[in-house]
Amino acid sequence: MNATVNDAARVVEPVPPVGPEVFDDLLVIELGSRVGAGACGSLLAQLGATVVLIEPPERPDGVVEKRGKWNYRAQFASGKRSVRGSVLGEDQLISDLLQRADIVIVSSDVDPGIPDLSGRTGTHAVICDITAYGAAEGAAGARGDSDWQVQARAGLVATTGTKEGPPLCVPFPIVEMMTGTYAAAAILSAMRIVSRTHRGQYIDMALYDCAFVSLTSFLPRLLIGESTTIQRLGNRHAMIAPWNVYPAQDGWLLICAGSDAQWQRLCGLMKREDLITDPRTSRGAERIKNADFVDRAVSDWIRTQTVDRCVHALNDAQIACGAVTQIDGYPREDNLRYRGMVGKVADPLSGRDIHLPGSPLRMSQTPGRSPDRIPAPDDDRESASSWLPRRRPDRGSSGEQTGGQPLEGIRVVEIGHYTTIPLSARLLGSLGADVIKIEPPDGETTRGWVPTHEGQGYFFTLMNSDKRSLSLDLRKASDVAILRNLLQDADVLVENLKPGALARRGFSADMLAELNPRLIYCSVSGFGSDSLYAGRPAFDSVIQAMSGVMDVLRAGDVPLKTGISCADLMGGEVAVVALLAALEYRERTGHGQNIDLSMQDICAWLTQTVWGGDTTKIPTLPCSDGAILAELDPPQAEELGPIIAGFSRSEALEFLQRRDIRAAPVLSVAEAVVAPITKARKLWFAVEERGTAWPLLANPMRLEGSAVRVRKPIPSIGHDNREILAELARRTLDAQ
Repeated sequence: MNATVNDAARVVEPVPPVGPEVFDDLLVIELGSRVGAGACGSLLAQLGATVVLIEPPERPDGVVEKRGKWNYRAQFASGKRSVRGSVLGEDQLISDLLQRADIVIVSSDVDPGIPDLSGRTGTHAVICDITAYGAAEGAAGARGDSDWQVQARAGLVATTGTKEGPPLCVPFPIVEMMTGTYAAAAILSAMRIVSRTHRGQYIDMALYDCAFVSLTSFLPRLLIGESTTIQRLGNRHAMIAPWNVYPAQDGWLLICAGSDAQWQRLCGLMKREDLITDPRTSRGAERIKNADFVDRAVSDWIRTQTVDRCVHALNDAQIACGAVTQIDGYPREDNLRYRGMVGKVADPLSGRDIHLPGSPLRMSQTPGRSPDRIPAPDDDRESASSWLPRRRPDRGSSGEQTGGQPLEGIRVVEIGHYTTIPLSARLLGSLGADVIKIEPPDGETTRGWVPTHEGQGYFFTLMNSDKRSLSLDLRKASDVAILRNLLQDADVLVENLKPGALARRGFSADMLAELNPRLIYCSVSGFGSDSLYAGRPAFDSVIQAMSGVMDVLRAGDVPLKTGISCADLMGGEVAVVALLAALEYRERTGHGQNIDLSMQDICAWLTQTVWGGDTTKIPTLPCSDGAILAELDPPQAEELGPIIAGFSRSEALEFLQRRDIRAAPVLSVAEAVVAPITKARKLWFAVEERGTAWPLLANPMRLEGSAVRVRKPIPSIGHDNREILAELARRTLDAQ
């Protein structure tokens, strides 16, 4: 429960939820035909904004537009208003919409007919341009590459697939969806600057940027100059075995046994106690060396079982696992239905009901609005006067040259580990927030991951820039008191501990609301705090299995995870969207709220373009110096594959270009690191700190005026204890 607290009397008064209508004065015009533009508009619509989808004019020949997001019209029109027409014509309604718009979403590289909007919108409008390589990158920016081509050029394809098989393209627009999510966060950030300056903002969002920074787990050795070959692992883990997907009697099951104790419990379930003492399998390092043998032993047991029987046994043994959820019209998974992530809406074009994902934005006061309507093209033209939000006054420039950083003056407390919440807090730090990372006395788990320098890992540093480190032992009452004191005037608390872990330390959602009614508390977990699977362990691979990602991406018939940790990464990105929206709600009402995000919800939302069975299998073809990705159907690939095999990648691309076939080289991660576009966009750079050049990653949200700044690596464990404790002491004195 959210509450206001009278400090003198400590009287808790309930605050009625306002709901997403707090954003109902935002008018968003969605012009861009990229999937990323559609995903961005969908998230803003879920937050309560009025999003107007500008649909292409009807063609005389009756042909329906089928490119980009229009291949998935039902998904990206749902929850929005539809107006058909052209910004180039004399359509008075569209001209009026652009003049009144708070936000305009375009994709200039694939929609070149859209004119300069600077004179066609109000002076306070935020214009977000989503392109493949950035709107300002000259010839590269003019190339309207597809999601699949960007996957290949940024190194994602090279990381996906089995060690023995070819590199694979993710068969749904994963980079577009990631970029649309980043774009929504960038827009909400820009709106904070607009509110200070009353001047518009321009956002340059590139698919390539978002794809490259998603490679974090593959980058550390390459960014410090080590010569390293990144090997595809399929569903395996580089440091843990067993960690793979196995066929059962009635489906596929993913198992992640991360410790010797878990392996011993698994051996007991399999009735293979001999493997506990077998020198090939007794210790983790030996199991990695003998992973094929380990997988055969596990597979022999799984084949004799049903999926449900295995899941129950493994859960009882506290071994992370997950059934590979099938997408048949929608992901067939109980927890997704329980959390409202599967809906059915009438599609006016097909004349049938189709399944659509609900909103993954589970928020106590401004819950994401799940779509309940798909408009027909131009359905909302005649009724525009009834649904247009009230006109926001265009107050012109305040004379202020800059609005500073969006989150200046915001204090974020992070209790995070691994990837998801550290990513969220890192992005908030680069937007100007003061981020305090709470670490145990021996440091966050990934701080020691190799490669390291003086005990600090480069992966950890990439994930934790622009933060201060406060070391607390939350087993001690004195340190719990410090955290309580810190949270009393913090703005945001973000964590990805197991659900209930903070509550056991005295920090439940209700207790936090009483302690600080302005606090925004965001928890990200595998299945959500309100879940059928309370307490169940969940790694990125488990979530990919149980959301449907692995059902879509297969090596032959075997379900496969993406090379990048898409569940972890998308969880972090969506958290930033939710937090920025919650901050806007607090600006208007003075009240905080609780956010319960499930990575399973988010990954199901990520796969929505294949819910109707529409998957695009883009083949990769071997060349003399690697591979290329080519948009060919199977007969074409079979015909041209032997020819291309004798070409270099550049020769193969030229060969296909002459035949008007879209293609791209499959670049390795090492090649992407040194690619000209990576350098031009400054996607990574080194910062000197403590006598070491630490490589850092850029934030792909590019706001006008450099409002996003990645500045410094995180310091050593507890480096900022003295400073932060002194700040708390001064606050206590000031309050007396």
